[in-house]
Amino acid sequence: MSNDDPATVFGHLTARLEGDPERHLAACGGDWRTVGAVHDRALRLAAGLHGIGVRPGDRVASMMPNRDEAVELFFACAALGAIQVPLNVYLKGEFLRYQLADADPKVVVADGAALPLFAELLGAPDLAGTALVALDAPASGALAFEDLFADPVRAWPDPTPDDLVCVLYTSGTTGMPKGCMINNGYLMHMPKAHMMHGWFTADDTSLCPLPLYHGFAISALMDAVVANCRVAFDPVYSASTLIRRARELGATQFFGVGAMAAALLATPEQPGDTDHRIERAIFIPLAPPVRRRLQERFGIHAIGEGYGQTEVLPATMGDGRSAGDGDRTGAGRALPWLDVQVVDDADRVLPQGATGEVVVRPMEPYSMYAGYWRKEQATLEAWKNLWHHTGDLGFFDTDGALYFVDRKKDALRRRGENVSSVELEQAILKHPAIAEVAVHAVPAGVREDEIKACVVLHTGAELGPAELFEYFRQHLPYYAVPRYVEFLGELPKNAVARVLKHRLRDGWDSPQTVDFQALGLVIERSARR
Repeated sequence: MSNDDPATVFGHLTARLEGDPERHLAACGGDWRTVGAVHDRALRLAAGLHGIGVRPGDRVASMMPNRDEAVELFFACAALGAIQVPLNVYLKGEFLRYQLADADPKVVVADGAALPLFAELLGAPDLAGTALVALDAPASGALAFEDLFADPVRAWPDPTPDDLVCVLYTSGTTGMPKGCMINNGYLMHMPKAHMMHGWFTADDTSLCPLPLYHGFAISALMDAVVANCRVAFDPVYSASTLIRRARELGATQFFGVGAMAAALLATPEQPGDTDHRIERAIFIPLAPPVRRRLQERFGIHAIGEGYGQTEVLPATMGDGRSAGDGDRTGAGRALPWLDVQVVDDADRVLPQGATGEVVVRPMEPYSMYAGYWRKEQATLEAWKNLWHHTGDLGFFDTDGALYFVDRKKDALRRRGENVSSVELEQAILKHPAIAEVAVHAVPAGVREDEIKACVVLHTGAELGPAELFEYFRQHLPYYAVPRYVEFLGELPKNAVARVLKHRLRDGWDSPQTVDFQALGLVIERSARR
């Protein structure tokens, strides 16, 4: 039994083993782990999981930050044909219970912080058959992770490209999360786009602080496997130590999200800001002014042109060299194996320049996800008219570059006008006292939306409602001026710094919410221009 089909995840890892078993593959905050060490540990862990009853197709849930065991478990499940379900480490209560019940795992692997959460939930009738595995200190009723490792005897059939490797839950910013089914073929297809653009070469050392329950991080791991390079998954992102950390690793590439770029630029300037080997930094999305500041301060070729989601990662890409549209970030062009279009509500393809929903369909096998876990109706709705509907609004320019406009459900309509929440947020952020902002719709009965702005001020800054309203009046179209504002200490975010707007919507009428209209702060019809 060979288990070395290069069209599967573990098969490709095996192929790398035969090439150079001592070559570095991954590090998670500690020492580099070689291809041989990862392969050996994963195969013995797969045998141990099989020994406690896990079979191909069974789910193995996990909750842990980036650590060596996360990489081992990923490849162990890929070897066995089990389906890993890596969970967001910040889940708790009903949010955690929902994903556990939906995934229905045979085994849950938990670190010390997560163990009490699982110990309580696994007593429920619908999860009573799930085994608990403790990563750290021994726990009553739990198996010890290190005790699972067994002789690497393969007593199961080889996985195929169609077999699932993992189920990744979407962030749930607009509703309950859905589990994206990710098979071997899709994971092996992901690196094509990055290597086509010169990312992840055999000489690269990549630094990626994104969590390994996120599709972007798993993509970086697969890039390292296929490109024969190495990647460091730091447990947390620290903007203040990023350059020093890159210097320690000899990193040639950084792989992250746009919010990380903003945090990096917010750190005090240091004499060693350019003392590193980073050749490219992928921060998606990234506004052109931010990209230019990164280049000027750190000497980094920053790339922000890309668009995708767990369901299709990526769909469009660029090389980071286009000028962009003012402050707006282009997302690059459609990849050769995908048909990417912008359509109206009837799925009619719109002309260049017209804004509509971004839809995607594959032109090659395995270039997209395999549907939503146990949600056939949601899959059918997403694939209506044979298009995957992203739920995002965008448009193509005359050169065929895609521009992201907004989440479809975050698009607002007020006073007969469509308002982009992204565009409105960018305008509000130009106020020097405002550090962060998130806007969302507020129910307005039979009328169109009202708008609320949730504002975080810079440390030490002061800004009252009247002063803020005057700024809105001067700098925003009348129809885009929020009716409500709330000053917050911080915005609710997930682990990759995406604002959780559904939480803001749910609590929109908090006691701290200021109603400009109730204060007599309105824009009269005669003053709209």
